[in-house]
Amino acid sequence: MTGDITIGTLADADGDAPATLRATRFNRHTFWCGQSGSGKTYALGVVLERLLLGTQVPMLVLDPNADFVRLGEVRDETDPETAAALAALDVRVLRPRGLGDATPLHVRYIDMTLRGRAATLQIDPVRDAAEYNALLHLESEVGPLESDRLASVLRDSDDPAKHALLRRLENLGVLDWDVWARGHESAEDVVDERPRATVMDLGGFHEQLEAKVAALAVLDHLWATREQRKPMLIVIDEAHNLCRPDPESDVEAALTERIVQIAAEGRKYGLWLVLSTQRPSKVHVNALSQCDNLALMRMSSPRDLAELGDVFGYAPADLLAASPHFLQGQALFAGGFVPEASVVQVAARWTHEGGSDVAVPI
Repeated sequence: MTGDITIGTLADADGDAPATLRATRFNRHTFWCGQSGSGKTYALGVVLERLLLGTQVPMLVLDPNADFVRLGEVRDETDPETAAALAALDVRVLRPRGLGDATPLHVRYIDMTLRGRAATLQIDPVRDAAEYNALLHLESEVGPLESDRLASVLRDSDDPAKHALLRRLENLGVLDWDVWARGHESAEDVVDERPRATVMDLGGFHEQLEAKVAALAVLDHLWATREQRKPMLIVIDEAHNLCRPDPESDVEAALTERIVQIAAEGRKYGLWLVLSTQRPSKVHVNALSQCDNLALMRMSSPRDLAELGDVFGYAPADLLAASPHFLQGQALFAGGFVPEASVVQVAARWTHEGGSDVAVPI
């Protein structure tokens, strides 16, 4: 990555002094936060657009609310040169069941880690030792979990553990999930091609757990292939849903552990995080504390501001304290990706924002 990217204007300067970010410092993890209505998602989109044009780094966007599914669609008011450059980029959008014209969002169970496969089925290796052992050896006998033969193979077996595993599969409805690739192209395949951006729309699945399994499968895959040292900017919107300090399921626990591991060790392999959330206190502190860049939009919670002050000691206290009074679209940028901490009025988007607030009927 080279050069700086202009993201708006300095809010406390006379005139229209440009505000820039050091693109080269996105090789450190970034924490992006702001309460509802602050313009957090819109402003993050501005920065992602600028990174798309100003760098060559591929990005993966885990998008729970379809806010970034139009990242490749240029707004009419965008200047022609910028519009042409954006239109030439390879932006892939993966959505459940191929919503709209998008490619279906699928992952391969067979390629997940053993931890991920067991977590998907809520199997504990000690508590459910017999079923875990059956799962451990099953795929060598029948192939991938999503195989149509699986239920009949388990049903015809004389092994009580396999019968128990079949009951678990049927009770959870896992075999019927839309997320499984079943021989089709998977999100792992797309990410391996390193398009300029891959947007995974995690909303729209019938089962909420499917979205988290999809995220876990892709993050596990990136970690498993980390020795290739192919850079990837991993943007996790609403990070409090995927990196919780108090996970409530085995899949959530596996996701949190993987994200924390990437935060702690991923930089040397070219895996760089952007964690975005409305509630810093709801993101695991071991991921939060690894971030060297901070983007803070309007935040009124004293608890959250106090935690940010503790974790991000490089952010000036007076600017943190001013956060409750920021206007929509204003943000404090601090850390290695700015020459000095400053408040910025973020520029207009070049591409469409996927999601928006619903207006009150009048």
